[in-house]
Amino acid sequence: MTENKYKILIVDDERPIRRYLSAALGATYHILEAENAAEAITYTATQHPDVLLLDIGLPDEDGIQVCRKIREWSNVPIIIISVREDEEGKIKALDAGADDYITKPFGTGELMARIRVSLRRNQTTVDNESVFEDSALRVDLVARSVTVSDEPVSLTPNEYDILKILIQHAGKVLTHRFILTKVWGDTYADDNHLLQVNISNLRKKIELDPTRPRHITTEPGIGYRFSVNTN
Repeated sequence: MTENKYKILIVDDERPIRRYLSAALGATYHILEAENAAEAITYTATQHPDVLLLDIGLPDEDGIQVCRKIREWSNVPIIIISVREDEEGKIKALDAGADDYITKPFGTGELMARIRVSLRRNQTTVDNESVFEDSALRVDLVARSVTVSDEPVSLTPNEYDILKILIQHAGKVLTHRFILTKVWGDTYADDNHLLQVNISNLRKKIELDPTRPRHITTEPGIGYRFSVNTN
Protein backbone atom coordinates (compact mmCIF):
# COMPACT_ATOMS: atom_id res chain seq x y z
CA MET A 1 0.00 0.00 0.00
CA THR A 2 1.48 3.36 -1.02
CA GLU A 3 1.62 6.12 1.54
CA ASN A 4 -1.21 8.17 0.04
CA LYS A 5 -3.56 5.18 0.38
CA TYR A 6 -3.38 5.20 4.18
CA LYS A 7 -6.48 6.60 5.84
CA ILE A 8 -6.16 9.09 8.69
CA LEU A 9 -9.24 9.79 10.80
CA ILE A 10 -9.16 13.26 12.35
CA VAL A 11 -11.45 13.53 15.40
CA ASP A 12 -11.87 17.11 16.63
CA ASP A 13 -14.94 19.22 17.34
CA GLU A 14 -13.24 22.39 16.05
CA ARG A 15 -13.71 22.76 12.31
CA PRO A 16 -10.65 25.03 11.86
CA ILE A 17 -8.45 22.36 13.44
CA ARG A 18 -9.86 19.68 11.15
CA ARG A 19 -9.35 21.91 8.12
CA TYR A 20 -5.77 22.67 9.13
CA LEU A 21 -4.92 19.01 9.65
CA SER A 22 -6.69 17.98 6.46
CA ALA A 23 -4.70 20.55 4.48
CA ALA A 24 -1.42 19.54 6.13
CA LEU A 25 -1.92 15.80 5.65
CA GLY A 26 -4.18 15.59 2.61
CA ALA A 27 -1.39 15.52 0.03
CA THR A 28 0.07 12.42 1.68
CA TYR A 29 -2.88 10.55 3.15
CA HIS A 30 -6.57 9.97 2.55
CA ILE A 31 -8.37 12.04 5.20
CA LEU A 32 -11.56 11.23 7.12
CA GLU A 33 -13.14 13.64 9.60
CA ALA A 34 -15.29 13.22 12.71
CA GLU A 35 -16.48 15.96 15.03
CA ASN A 36 -17.56 13.94 18.06
CA ALA A 37 -17.08 10.67 19.90
CA ALA A 38 -20.03 8.90 18.33
CA GLU A 39 -18.77 9.61 14.82
CA ALA A 40 -15.25 8.59 15.81
CA ILE A 41 -16.39 5.16 16.97
CA THR A 42 -18.69 4.65 13.97
CA TYR A 43 -16.07 5.68 11.39
CA THR A 44 -13.41 3.54 13.05
CA ALA A 45 -15.69 0.52 12.81
CA THR A 46 -16.92 1.14 9.26
CA GLN A 47 -14.10 2.98 7.48
CA HIS A 48 -11.14 1.14 9.05
CA PRO A 49 -8.69 4.06 9.27
CA ASP A 50 -4.98 3.30 9.60
CA VAL A 51 -4.38 6.00 12.25
CA LEU A 52 -6.66 8.07 14.52
CA LEU A 53 -5.79 11.64 15.48
CA LEU A 54 -8.03 11.97 18.52
CA ASP A 55 -8.78 15.13 20.49
CA ILE A 56 -9.49 14.61 24.19
CA GLY A 57 -12.02 17.43 24.60
CA LEU A 58 -14.98 16.18 22.56
CA PRO A 59 -18.52 17.53 23.12
CA ASP A 60 -20.32 14.24 23.75
CA GLU A 61 -17.66 12.11 25.47
CA ASP A 62 -14.09 12.41 26.71
CA GLY A 63 -11.51 11.26 24.19
CA ILE A 64 -9.93 8.96 26.77
CA GLN A 65 -13.21 7.07 27.07
CA VAL A 66 -13.38 6.85 23.28
CA CYS A 67 -9.89 5.39 23.31
CA ARG A 68 -10.90 2.75 25.87
CA LYS A 69 -13.97 1.76 23.84
CA ILE A 70 -12.05 1.43 20.59
CA ARG A 71 -9.36 -0.62 22.31
CA GLU A 72 -11.98 -3.23 23.20
CA TRP A 73 -12.11 -4.32 19.55
CA SER A 74 -9.42 -2.53 17.52
CA ASN A 75 -5.64 -2.10 17.59
CA VAL A 76 -5.66 0.90 15.23
CA PRO A 77 -2.89 3.34 16.22
CA ILE A 78 -4.30 6.27 18.20
CA ILE A 79 -2.44 9.57 18.56
CA ILE A 80 -3.99 11.86 21.15
CA ILE A 81 -4.01 15.55 20.23
CA SER A 82 -4.75 17.95 23.06
CA VAL A 83 -4.06 21.36 24.53
CA ARG A 84 -3.55 19.72 27.93
CA GLU A 85 0.13 19.52 28.85
CA ASP A 86 -0.06 17.82 32.25
CA GLU A 87 1.73 14.50 32.62
CA GLU A 88 -1.23 12.95 34.45
CA GLY A 89 -3.47 13.52 31.44
CA LYS A 90 -0.91 12.00 29.10
CA ILE A 91 -0.50 8.97 31.35
CA LYS A 92 -4.27 8.44 31.52
CA ALA A 93 -4.51 8.56 27.74
CA LEU A 94 -1.63 6.15 27.23
CA ASP A 95 -2.95 3.77 29.88
CA ALA A 96 -6.32 3.89 28.10
CA GLY A 97 -4.64 2.48 25.00
CA ALA A 98 -3.35 5.49 23.08
CA ASP A 99 -0.11 4.96 21.20
CA ASP A 100 1.21 8.50 21.35
CA TYR A 101 0.39 12.00 22.57
CA ILE A 102 1.08 15.35 20.94
CA THR A 103 0.29 18.72 22.50
CA LYS A 104 -1.13 21.71 20.61
CA PRO A 105 0.38 23.73 19.07
CA PHE A 106 2.68 21.41 17.13
CA GLY A 107 4.60 21.46 13.87
CA THR A 108 3.45 19.55 10.81
CA GLY A 109 6.83 17.82 10.58
CA GLU A 110 6.54 16.43 14.10
CA LEU A 111 3.01 15.19 13.47
CA MET A 112 4.02 13.52 10.19
CA ALA A 113 6.91 11.77 11.94
CA ARG A 114 4.62 10.45 14.68
CA ILE A 115 2.15 9.19 12.09
CA ARG A 116 4.93 7.36 10.25
CA VAL A 117 6.06 5.75 13.51
CA SER A 118 2.51 4.62 14.28
CA LEU A 119 2.06 3.17 10.79
CA ARG A 120 5.38 1.37 10.97
CA ARG A 121 4.59 -0.03 14.41
CA ASN A 122 1.26 -1.33 13.20
CA GLN A 123 2.86 -3.02 10.19
CA THR A 124 5.73 -4.60 12.10
CA THR A 125 4.03 -5.78 15.28
CA VAL A 126 6.25 -8.52 16.68
CA ASP A 127 4.65 -11.68 18.00
CA ASN A 128 6.09 -14.64 19.92
CA GLU A 129 7.27 -16.35 16.72
CA SER A 130 9.28 -13.47 15.34
CA VAL A 131 12.84 -12.27 15.19
CA PHE A 132 13.51 -8.58 15.65
CA GLU A 133 16.54 -7.06 13.92
CA ASP A 134 17.54 -3.43 13.84
CA SER A 135 21.06 -2.12 13.35
CA ALA A 136 23.39 -4.19 15.55
CA LEU A 137 20.61 -5.56 17.76
CA ARG A 138 18.96 -8.94 17.11
CA VAL A 139 16.34 -10.49 19.38
CA ASP A 140 14.90 -13.96 18.79
CA LEU A 141 11.65 -14.11 20.76
CA VAL A 142 11.34 -17.85 20.29
CA ALA A 143 14.84 -18.79 21.42
CA ARG A 144 14.90 -15.89 23.93
CA SER A 145 18.32 -14.94 22.60
CA VAL A 146 19.80 -11.47 22.24
CA THR A 147 22.87 -10.47 20.27
CA VAL A 148 24.57 -7.13 19.65
CA SER A 149 26.99 -6.97 16.71
CA ASP A 150 26.68 -10.79 16.51
CA GLU A 151 27.90 -11.15 20.09
CA PRO A 152 25.56 -12.90 22.58
CA VAL A 153 24.18 -10.74 25.37
CA SER A 154 23.19 -12.16 28.75
CA LEU A 155 20.05 -10.57 30.21
CA THR A 156 18.33 -11.26 33.50
CA PRO A 157 14.77 -12.62 33.16
CA ASN A 158 13.32 -9.24 34.08
CA GLU A 159 15.56 -7.38 31.64
CA TYR A 160 14.53 -9.75 28.87
CA ASP A 161 10.84 -9.35 29.70
CA ILE A 162 11.18 -5.56 29.59
CA LEU A 163 12.95 -5.72 26.23
CA LYS A 164 10.35 -8.12 24.82
CA ILE A 165 7.46 -5.85 25.87
CA LEU A 166 9.17 -2.79 24.41
CA ILE A 167 9.83 -4.55 21.09
CA GLN A 168 6.30 -5.91 20.86
CA HIS A 169 5.04 -2.34 21.22
CA ALA A 170 7.82 -0.71 19.17
CA GLY A 171 7.16 2.96 18.49
CA LYS A 172 4.52 3.20 21.20
CA VAL A 173 4.94 5.10 24.45
CA LEU A 174 4.61 2.67 27.36
CA THR A 175 3.97 4.11 30.81
CA HIS A 176 6.00 3.12 33.86
CA ARG A 177 2.92 1.49 35.37
CA PHE A 178 2.22 -0.56 32.24
CA ILE A 179 5.74 -2.03 32.12
CA LEU A 180 5.97 -2.59 35.86
CA THR A 181 2.63 -4.38 35.97
CA LYS A 182 3.49 -6.60 33.00
CA VAL A 183 6.89 -7.61 34.38
CA TRP A 184 6.47 -7.60 38.18
CA GLY A 185 2.70 -7.51 38.77
CA ASP A 186 0.32 -5.03 40.39
CA THR A 187 2.27 -4.95 43.68
CA TYR A 188 5.13 -3.10 41.94
CA ALA A 189 2.99 -0.85 39.73
CA ASP A 190 4.35 2.36 41.32
CA ASP A 191 7.99 1.31 41.82
CA ASN A 192 9.49 3.58 39.16
CA HIS A 193 12.97 3.28 40.69
CA LEU A 194 12.96 -0.48 40.15
CA LEU A 195 12.15 0.06 36.48
CA GLN A 196 14.75 2.81 36.06
CA VAL A 197 17.50 0.56 37.42
CA ASN A 198 16.56 -2.26 35.06
CA ILE A 199 16.28 0.08 32.07
CA SER A 200 19.71 1.49 32.87
CA ASN A 201 21.22 -2.00 33.02
CA LEU A 202 19.43 -3.03 29.84
CA ARG A 203 20.74 -0.01 27.96
CA LYS A 204 24.30 -0.84 29.02
CA LYS A 205 23.89 -4.28 27.47
CA ILE A 206 22.09 -3.57 24.20
CA GLU A 207 22.88 0.04 23.26
CA LEU A 208 26.07 0.82 21.36
CA ASP A 209 26.22 4.08 23.32
CA PRO A 210 24.16 3.81 26.55
CA THR A 211 24.57 7.55 27.20
CA ARG A 212 22.80 8.27 23.90
CA PRO A 213 20.37 5.36 23.54
CA ARG A 214 19.08 4.67 20.07
CA HIS A 215 16.52 2.01 20.94
CA ILE A 216 15.14 2.64 24.44
CA THR A 217 14.25 6.32 24.69
CA THR A 218 12.77 8.09 27.70
CA GLU A 219 9.47 9.96 27.73
CA PRO A 220 10.11 12.22 30.76
CA GLY A 221 7.68 11.62 33.60
CA ILE A 222 5.69 9.11 31.56
CA GLY A 223 7.65 6.03 30.53
CA TYR A 224 9.69 4.63 27.65
CA ARG A 225 9.50 4.11 23.92
CA PHE A 226 11.32 1.55 21.78
CA SER A 227 12.28 3.73 18.86
CA VAL A 228 11.83 2.63 15.26
CA ASN A 229 12.94 4.04 11.95
CA THR A 230 10.61 6.88 10.87
CA ASN A 231 11.85 7.17 7.28
